[in-house]
Amino acid sequence: MTTTSIAKSAGFWAGGLLLGLSIPYLPNLSSPHLASFIGDFPIPDHPFPHHHPKPPPSSATPPTPTAPSSSPSTPLIIYIHNILTPSEITSLLATAEPKFAPSQVTKHGRKQQTNDRTSSSAGLPRDDPAVRCVLDRARTFLGTMLRDGWDEMGPPQLVRYSEGQRFNVHHDWYDVPQWAPDGTTRKWNRVASFFAILEDQCEGGETHFPFVEGIVRPSPYGEGMWKGGMRRKEGEREDEVKPLWREHEEGGLAFRPVAGNAVFWVNLHANDTGDMRTRHAGLPLESGRKTAMNIWPRRYYAYE
Repeated sequence: MTTTSIAKSAGFWAGGLLLGLSIPYLPNLSSPHLASFIGDFPIPDHPFPHHHPKPPPSSATPPTPTAPSSSPSTPLIIYIHNILTPSEITSLLATAEPKFAPSQVTKHGRKQQTNDRTSSSAGLPRDDPAVRCVLDRARTFLGTMLRDGWDEMGPPQLVRYSEGQRFNVHHDWYDVPQWAPDGTTRKWNRVASFFAILEDQCEGGETHFPFVEGIVRPSPYGEGMWKGGMRRKEGEREDEVKPLWREHEEGGLAFRPVAGNAVFWVNLHANDTGDMRTRHAGLPLESGRKTAMNIWPRRYYAYE
């Protein structure tokens, strides 16, 4: 798939934009009303070690490498309103509650605990009705970014932060694509990420992208949500309404946790190499509790 076709099918993949959207979803971003924002930009490489994909079977559309060249300074991030319903949040929390354990990271091919990530995590069964509804919604949002019969949504995870807990700067994609769990010669990587909030009764705990700059700023209360919008709570004065995201004092953008909403971003360049600009952090929670859902769509590759 060329950079141009990716920009059209993935809706601004290469455009370097920040948008706030209501569901429905990513395929609608290719409408003429928004077409002027789409940039068909070439993308630089950050090569994976020993990454030698061959095309998948003829029934699937293989990724096409892109020549190294210059690019915009910031990747695409989309802010999604209302991706989770209140009833789904209740069900997901009930399913995950007994499963929470200290979060791990993958280093040198092994899962391990680290001081860089001090939260708790819980895996979610994909056959759970609420989980299935959320994954189906996320899959619809992705449109043609995933190839039916070849790629998949991947197992979802809840993550919980209590006071003082954090996740230092990291990226979601793997330096080396992972072997498929079915024992075949396929490998996979996390092509994109959804980070959806379930519980937001907290202070702090923003999701910080230090290498991203926004071209769309949070709008005054009452303007269209796709521009960012503001969230007004019952009884708050207008000057107390907080923006959904802000420019962080150390650079980049910081997204405030808001239950039901999500941040979406694309992890891989058009040539399937990792985008270092998507590195991000879960800032320390000052008080309360934050619970969120990680959804990591998987792109598969066939190997010799």
